[in-house]
Amino acid sequence: MIIGIPKETFPGERRVALIPAVLPPLIKAGHQILVETGAGLSAGQTDHAYSEKGAEIAATRADVFARAEIVAQVRCLGANRDAGRSDLALFRPGQCVIGFADPLIAREETRLFAERKLNLFAMELIPRTTRAQVMDALSSMATFAGYKAVLIGASHLGKMFPMMMTAAGTLSAAKVFIVGAGVAGLQAIASARKLGAVVQAYDVRPAVREQIESLGAKFVELPLETAEAEGKGGYAKEQDESFLRRQREMMSKVLAESDLVITTAAIPGKKSPILVTRDMVAGMHPGSVIVDLAAERGGNCELTRADEVVEAGGVTILGPTNLPTTVPIHASQLYAKNVANVLLYVIKEGKVQNNAEDEIIRETLVTWDGAIVHPTLKDAPELAGAGRK
Repeated sequence: MIIGIPKETFPGERRVALIPAVLPPLIKAGHQILVETGAGLSAGQTDHAYSEKGAEIAATRADVFARAEIVAQVRCLGANRDAGRSDLALFRPGQCVIGFADPLIAREETRLFAERKLNLFAMELIPRTTRAQVMDALSSMATFAGYKAVLIGASHLGKMFPMMMTAAGTLSAAKVFIVGAGVAGLQAIASARKLGAVVQAYDVRPAVREQIESLGAKFVELPLETAEAEGKGGYAKEQDESFLRRQREMMSKVLAESDLVITTAAIPGKKSPILVTRDMVAGMHPGSVIVDLAAERGGNCELTRADEVVEAGGVTILGPTNLPTTVPIHASQLYAKNVANVLLYVIKEGKVQNNAEDEIIRETLVTWDGAIVHPTLKDAPELAGAGRK
């Protein structure tokens, strides 16, 4: 099959869907790779490097879409709502699309995929199972988000992270509090510890305590009922407002003692829960910093504004929404490996598989042959009339 790699069009996006290093297994499997001119440059990948690994360089974007049977992207329509619409005219019925598509939120764009009879595999829906680990792009990208959250937090903090003893006096270590111990949170803990900070972390899932402590951080005890705090795929389960209110009350003391707070709590397909209120921010000391990794879904902090820096009573609140693209070379390396593994998994005997008995395919495939087939979306009332199977 011909696999096309177009240049990313989302503003500021520097990653690329496939890099030269992952092409040999795909070519060995009988696939042709067609890359738009300059598609990988911002990720440190030249056209020459692609050619050396057996890819063909297409002169235009239209040529990629016209010839490719599968189009692999980082952000396709849904995760690229404005610029991504210009690609709709280039697609043809029956093509497969693989990439981040935000289908649980971008319902109208999901409808457009079905209406165009495009077969969409959404990378953010890869199930978090042992068998699918090598395809789990969300986990791969969360690693970079956690790492960069610590770095940008440190750059805005008026303190150094490590304790230092100098002739002029001793500098105490910065105190960092991580809320949420998923992949991003654990990476943030590790990065902050390496820089010398004193780190505390909290998660509603008591099972992650051992992971937090293994990285040298203190697990913050909040004696709440958390027996059912873990949902599908290892994500934190959405809690009711009563639980969140008690949680916020108990977190206030820890926040007041912290120099840097990094929040990572997200519920797939839902608005981010507010964990840090305006009053809690007011209780923090001037000069402290909050980095809200849930900003794209509204934020865990009440004052967060996506991709903006907010100052409130001397506290700096940052809401970055696309941190992996700030590390485009390594982020593309991991994402490309995830995509290549998906391609090798779903293509069998020269055909893309639609096997509802296979958990990975069933949970990742959103639209197929004009119908919305994903279990969560196919009966959604707001998608009525978009096709059903």
